[in-house]
Amino acid sequence: MTEQNNLFDTPEEEGVTLGLYAEKAYLDYAVSVVKGRALPDVSDGQKPVQRRILYAMNAMGLKANAKPVKSARVVGDVLGKYHPHGDQAAYDAMVRMAQGFTLRYPLVDGQGNFGSRDGDGAAAMRYTEARLTPMAELLLEELGEGTVDFIPNYDGSEKEPALLPARLPMMLLNGASGIAVGMATEIPSHNLREVAAACVALLKKPKLSDDELMQIIPGPDFTNGAQIISPPEDIAQIYKSGRGSIKVRARWEFEELARGQWQLVVTELPPNTSAQKVLEEIEEISNPRIRAGRKALTADQQQARSAMLALLDTVRDESGKDAAVRLVFEPKTSRVDREEFVNQLLAKTSMEGNATINLVCIGIDGRPRQRNLHEILTEWLEFRTTTVTRRTQYRLDKVTDRIHVLEGRMVVYLNVDEVIATIRESDEPREALMQRFSLSERQAEDILEMRLRQLARLEGFKIEQELADKRQEQADLQHLLENPAALRKLMIKEIQDDAKKFGDDRRTVIQEAEKAILEVKVVDDPVTVVVSQKGWIRSRQGHGHDPQQFSFKSGDKLYDTFEVRTVDSLLALSNTGRAYSVEVADLPSARGDGQPITAMVDSESNTKINHFLAADPKQQLLLVQEHGIGFMSTVNDMSSRQKAGKQFVTIEKPLLKPIFVDKDDRYLALLSQKGRFLAIALSEVRKLAGGGLGTILIGLDDDDKLSQVVPFGENGLAVTGIYRRKETTDILDLNELEMYIGKRARKGRALDVRVKDFVLSRVETPEEGD
Repeated sequence: MTEQNNLFDTPEEEGVTLGLYAEKAYLDYAVSVVKGRALPDVSDGQKPVQRRILYAMNAMGLKANAKPVKSARVVGDVLGKYHPHGDQAAYDAMVRMAQGFTLRYPLVDGQGNFGSRDGDGAAAMRYTEARLTPMAELLLEELGEGTVDFIPNYDGSEKEPALLPARLPMMLLNGASGIAVGMATEIPSHNLREVAAACVALLKKPKLSDDELMQIIPGPDFTNGAQIISPPEDIAQIYKSGRGSIKVRARWEFEELARGQWQLVVTELPPNTSAQKVLEEIEEISNPRIRAGRKALTADQQQARSAMLALLDTVRDESGKDAAVRLVFEPKTSRVDREEFVNQLLAKTSMEGNATINLVCIGIDGRPRQRNLHEILTEWLEFRTTTVTRRTQYRLDKVTDRIHVLEGRMVVYLNVDEVIATIRESDEPREALMQRFSLSERQAEDILEMRLRQLARLEGFKIEQELADKRQEQADLQHLLENPAALRKLMIKEIQDDAKKFGDDRRTVIQEAEKAILEVKVVDDPVTVVVSQKGWIRSRQGHGHDPQQFSFKSGDKLYDTFEVRTVDSLLALSNTGRAYSVEVADLPSARGDGQPITAMVDSESNTKINHFLAADPKQQLLLVQEHGIGFMSTVNDMSSRQKAGKQFVTIEKPLLKPIFVDKDDRYLALLSQKGRFLAIALSEVRKLAGGGLGTILIGLDDDDKLSQVVPFGENGLAVTGIYRRKETTDILDLNELEMYIGKRARKGRALDVRVKDFVLSRVETPEEGD
């Protein structure tokens, strides 16, 4: 192992296995990527390459009022002194910092082609020019005042700041995005005035609650505006946890034209969405391509194409200098329903979507982790307190040094003749002055460097005045360092001044709205759904069909029929506990054998559909497994609009057929294969809207399993069995069932052993007149 690659501390460790060597090497690499490339620092909000670009431009004198220079020169300085990586990567980082459609508050002022929001790249660095923006002052203005530590560059020939002394939390203002090793970050931009107000509020009240904080910062403020439609409580929860996603949609307006015509004009788009992207999505829907492995368009493609062409006539991009975004959509006719028109576009394009939030950053402790909004602001305020304290101490040291020099000069004016004589008569005037007038070496050197013109009476008055001013300044600075309240008051004033200077109005509107859902109009007709045991599905118009008339493939037979309506959904439950929804209107007709359910949903290869059901969305049902564990839910809870379905039941044992619960049911009868019978109150069964495993309903032995589950009401329970080779049925009322009614999770009691093949059923309430 060479010295350059020595990852281990002692020679004895050189005999390690390749696996251990690779593990340690990869860990070192991961730490380097996390802290040295991909994640921003909470202190100044910058990644290392961004920080080095800003510092290099500041060192080159490229202030906001300076003449811009070629970008290639900036990149060369950055690479040569601080950032030994690829020139294109450094240039791309600088381009991003100059794009007003990428950063909420750009830090670089780019001259030339710096790309577009449609994804066009910037011109080569030899053509473009750059300088800093006034906003960059918030990061660089206090660099020379001892506010941050400086570290050696990659070869030790230069010094660079470990952090920039940010006057505001830039990480929240401009956001950040990056993928490291094992973690990623996605921080949205925010409004400067709101963030500044939040900092002031936390300085005044450090124990500010999350809810109070959300009143000040209600949510992200994206560069391109748009509208956040997520509920405020959802946004608050994301900021409390530091992770989640919010729903964002475009903003638009209707323009009225001549003769009753109108058009839809989109003026703002969600983040990471461009006009070009929307046009490409509409083109893909209107003129779809046949997917690989298929000979024709799928039913979904044809349906989406027909729906789009029925509403949309033309679309064009009129974005330009006068309007950053202007997408014009013309309807097929002026009679098109405007709400339906907008919903079609929102549902089928990226004009509405989710914006991910993942507040991962490097904290003031140097550790990368996920933080919530309160933690980010608190840590930044701690960093800012440190920088202001160090700046104050630096200024105090400067003022103290100046006072020391001025006090030495006052000796000259009070003893000018004696000072001149001492200098003329002494071979070592510095030591003589120090000894005669009790001066320090610093004061004596300053006196010896004074010019004769500075001995004028007017200069003496100026020094007296400056000395008085400096002593007052010294007292003020010492007061700041000794009084935390005064230091906080200064920080508040500076933050408010910066907010007044650089702040602007919020661009993104936060207004709760329902997510756009494309509803296909279906005629509400009665229909019978036929399901085979092997999962083949078809439908036939009308109700009352004889199940015996349906034919099936060889080896297959009827599972069940469901009398539903075309607007309903059919639910399917797999052996893995996943629930799938299929629209009845989309089912094939009963002329053939139908289609397998697996062709209508996105299921895994080992998935087997075991159960089907169709009912009113509010219908309650029981989902119980063979080992006696289950829960209650509703049909709507199981429904999913995704073809991939939703994981609903945590499977441990085979799932029994779902059982419907009527409004009159009060009890639940449970019968095992070994004849253990228990009745429990339905109120003891847990309701799980989001699905899960449930609770123990009946305690069973390891070699026993549940066979029947029947809910029943005040009318009692019907028990049918074979006694002496004859079928017999007993109606047990609640008094007769009392000995079997018990608490959930008990083992129950054995039924009459002389009776075989028990079948339980509820006793229906007789209708009036029966």
